[in-house]
Amino acid sequence: MKDVSGTARHSHAPDITRQTSEADLIAAAAAKSEASVRELIRRNNPRLFRVARGIVSSDAEAEDVVQETYLAAFKALDSFHGKSAFSTWITRIAINTALMHQRRHHPEEEYDTVTETEGTSVLPFPGQDPEPAEARLGRHQLRRLLEQAVAGLPPDLRLVFVMSEAEGMAGKEIARDLDLNPITVKTRLFRARRWLRADLERRVKGGFDAIFPFDGMRCANMADRVVKGLGDDGFL
Repeated sequence: MKDVSGTARHSHAPDITRQTSEADLIAAAAAKSEASVRELIRRNNPRLFRVARGIVSSDAEAEDVVQETYLAAFKALDSFHGKSAFSTWITRIAINTALMHQRRHHPEEEYDTVTETEGTSVLPFPGQDPEPAEARLGRHQLRRLLEQAVAGLPPDLRLVFVMSEAEGMAGKEIARDLDLNPITVKTRLFRARRWLRADLERRVKGGFDAIFPFDGMRCANMADRVVKGLGDDGFL
């Protein structure tokens, strides 16, 4: 059965909650459960967007990369055998998709290749005081400052820095996903931090987890776009 947009819907899709295991979500998505697809998108959006944004030059390009990543991953879901976490598998797809995008649109920049081996707006609760306008403005300005500074890093330093500081990935994980020597990752992180430290260290220590957010309506819109694309391709 299809809804008014033409997207196929499955009346026997399982009940999906935020506590549903990743394995169950993947099995349901392979059985063409739209709800499972949307939940997998919701869980992976922040990491994929940040990783893509660590490679490409703008938010708009990063969103295109993330959408392309999801479409490719869900249509190739039968090739995912669970030897690594789904998030690891789809992150590698995102990295390669972003690298290919960057080579097409910005051939003057160079990145290391990756070898594929597996791989609402927040509103206050009732009774809470909303964040003061001055604090909200200051946080927004700080985030923009951080994003501009990180965007100015050389490409090879920017990617490992975003994966480490924004996404919280360990050096060994970054080395594995980028097919780099762990020592190379450590060196690049050191160089990136030294590059940024003089201007930012005193003001933004601990603030890098706030950069390149992808939530609220942006997250919901991505799910809508991917579901529509999968419907157009006959997956859903």
